[in-house]
Amino acid sequence: MLLYSLLGVSIVLVLVCLGLIFINNNKYAAALKSKILQLQETQQQLSILRSEVAEMRTGMLSIGKRLVAVEQQNQELAQLQDAQKYDDPDAKIYSRAVKMVELGADIEEIIRECELPRAEAELLMSLHHQKGAN
Repeated sequence: MLLYSLLGVSIVLVLVCLGLIFINNNKYAAALKSKILQLQETQQQLSILRSEVAEMRTGMLSIGKRLVAVEQQNQELAQLQDAQKYDDPDAKIYSRAVKMVELGADIEEIIRECELPRAEAELLMSLHHQKGAN
């Protein structure tokens, strides 16, 4: 009889242990499932971010190419402008007059050498003095 009661108690204890293991296993399975879902969401976010970075990189490369083209066009225009400055006879006169002002020529000398009206020579002198003051 004692043997039967010990056997019964042992069976109950084994069943309780199995129940606890089952409950504990379910908790770990739920936690693992939660971590897997969290990892999948993180991977989706990472994939989205990678796509956005790739788009931004492509956009920046496009902007860079356009910037290089604009800078090149700007240089060409500046060179063209410089070339035209020396082709225009009036521009040559004014360039010479400005150079004379920078070298310290007086107004009468500028009028005589460059054949400029007095008002224009005075304006050049005035602009040069303002530029020097700044």
